[in-house]
Amino acid sequence: MTHTSGPITPTVTTAGDPLPTQPGGAPYDVTVIGAGVVGTAIARELARYPLRTALVEASDDIGDGTSKANTAILHTGFDAVPGSLEARLVREGRHRLSAYAARTGIPVERVGAVLVAWDAEQLAALPALLAKAEANGYHAARLLNAHEVAEREPHLGPGALGGLEVPDESVICPWTTPLAFATEAVRAGVHLHLDCPVLDIETGDAVHTLTTGRGPLRTRFLVNAAGLHADEIDRLLGHDAFTVTPRRGQLIVFDKLARDLVRHILLPVPTAAGKGVLVAPTVFGNVLLGPTAEELDDKTATESTQEGIDRLRERGRRILPRLLDEEVTAVYAGLRAATGQEDYRIQEYPDQRYVAVGGIRSTGLTASMAIADHVTTLLVRTGLDPGEPAEPAPLTMPGLGETGRRPYLDADLIGRDPAYGTLVCHCERVTAGELRDALASTLPPRSVAGLARRTRAGNGRCQGFHCGAGLRALIERTRP
Repeated sequence: MTHTSGPITPTVTTAGDPLPTQPGGAPYDVTVIGAGVVGTAIARELARYPLRTALVEASDDIGDGTSKANTAILHTGFDAVPGSLEARLVREGRHRLSAYAARTGIPVERVGAVLVAWDAEQLAALPALLAKAEANGYHAARLLNAHEVAEREPHLGPGALGGLEVPDESVICPWTTPLAFATEAVRAGVHLHLDCPVLDIETGDAVHTLTTGRGPLRTRFLVNAAGLHADEIDRLLGHDAFTVTPRRGQLIVFDKLARDLVRHILLPVPTAAGKGVLVAPTVFGNVLLGPTAEELDDKTATESTQEGIDRLRERGRRILPRLLDEEVTAVYAGLRAATGQEDYRIQEYPDQRYVAVGGIRSTGLTASMAIADHVTTLLVRTGLDPGEPAEPAPLTMPGLGETGRRPYLDADLIGRDPAYGTLVCHCERVTAGELRDALASTLPPRSVAGLARRTRAGNGRCQGFHCGAGLRALIERTRP
């Protein structure tokens, strides 16, 4: 087994310039490729050990790919394939992430879910879904008749025949989660290298040499958590185990005034035609409608389309008719890493000191911390001796949830620092103090979009029409 003793190098976050020379010329012990929610969770887990760890990301920010554009649901895993790796990791991950969110201030709302059956085929499928939930160790689900469904969701469209209630499904902040993971990792000594795409990999007897867009990087062990590009990284190591086919999911974000229309996450009953479209509240007070499921060839096709939006509106009119009368705040699209297999593609290669983490689909946010623990176990199987773990220093993230006590409502905080009473983004009630804190944080934003994910600024009704220029000026003044 390989274990590096001695002092861990100081905290480093780099971007843009050539990669710094590795201290003493020594390679990293472990390098994680990809700083989405899974990659950052793995980096955080590795940061608990006395290892030299690097996290490399092709983008200019963490969580900038699939992780920023999902449905933000903290799943119970009730409908996973029983006995699958995904089922186990989602089940374990939900408990881990729920506890972590409570400790760090990541917004979570336990709103519950109702799968609504609109026709006889869907109604007949509900008992099997209940049995699947119980096979997955989730025993709180229960069947509902049409009257019970209507009681729980009075604004539901006409014609619902029954449902399945899953009371522990929750919504979570998809942006704060990877930011918390990465912040803990970097504070504990992980080197984060942004703007650092991996172009080639040369594997030697003891060291991998990564050719990146910012120069060479040497590492003993390698974890591939590259999301949509995980298959490409896997092939650089000589494997052809899976192919990622991007699956685009378009979504519509409705204004906060629509929030009272829905009490639960309204899930479709999956059939042979797919899982379909959901309606869900968000921790920011909005309502989501989506996603579509479009198989594409282009891993950059994150644009919304008129056809996709029209399809969503048609489905939304059936589910929650009054929702279509509400104002639309935004539309967005994300790409999921589909591989044609209904399970995660996580595999260790001991002879290469390499772990591939592929096919992590929409449940990856929920499972992220359990995936990180599983990957660490696989690294040990490949020969890594991580040493003794230590708990990271406590971390508290900015509270972005609508139901929490936001700074603009905190009279004591404003009394100590008036910047928290100075609104800059009026739509989302974001203050000058919050923007200042984000720009001075461990992982400051390098773009207006990154600032929005840290503070919500610019994400409201006017989509930055009033505050956008000021936000751009802030980024330009503070960018290195």
